[in-house]
Amino acid sequence: MIKGFTLAEVLITLGIIGVVAAMTLPALINRVTYKEMETGLQKNYSILQQALQRAQLDTGEVIKPSNYQNTIGGTNPPIKELLMKYIVKAIDCGGGTEEGACLENSNITENENAKKIYKTFNNKTEVNTYIMDDGQFITADGTLFLIENSMGNGNLPVYITVDVNGVKKRPNRWGHDLFTFQLMESGKLLPMGAEGTTYSATEYCSATSTSSSNGAGCAYKALTDKSYWKNLN
Repeated sequence: MIKGFTLAEVLITLGIIGVVAAMTLPALINRVTYKEMETGLQKNYSILQQALQRAQLDTGEVIKPSNYQNTIGGTNPPIKELLMKYIVKAIDCGGGTEEGACLENSNITENENAKKIYKTFNNKTEVNTYIMDDGQFITADGTLFLIENSMGNGNLPVYITVDVNGVKKRPNRWGHDLFTFQLMESGKLLPMGAEGTTYSATEYCSATSTSSSNGAGCAYKALTDKSYWKNLN
């Protein structure tokens, strides 16, 4: 007598496997995706720090906002050119799209389509593009760097925002794959949300806030809070 499974038993088993897979695969995929974004954040923070350190060694001066601003009259060089000099294979976006890897316009505050690409931390609002509209460049792996290098005569902030997996890949949300750093007058590059930076993690990395800057303060938490990526949704 040959023993085996009946067709009904096989179908029931396959059905159970399918249900389990449907329940577990999304969570597994999310964990892998978040791990990639976490790694991208760490890598690009290191790249930016190394670029600034090399620039300081070459110039013999502290790289600080007051020396690298788009000042009225154009007396100081913008920070974008400095960073591109020390980041391997950095390509200036200019006003073009560079095969879709950049936003449509370097002055992205004037472009409605560009503004709609990125959403805040909790996905409720379009981001405040005014703090990332003073130039862009990309690297070979598609990482997009967005610069805030305001024009004026005062001691204005310099922000560097990084889309760690590029504009072509979702989720395109602050605090998920989009993170902001602040160049301090001391020469340190701090993840936004750290003490002394403009956007606090408490107010600008919130699950409930409707502010267009919500998510700007997430970089510090993403780098230091071990539970951050586990609780991300």
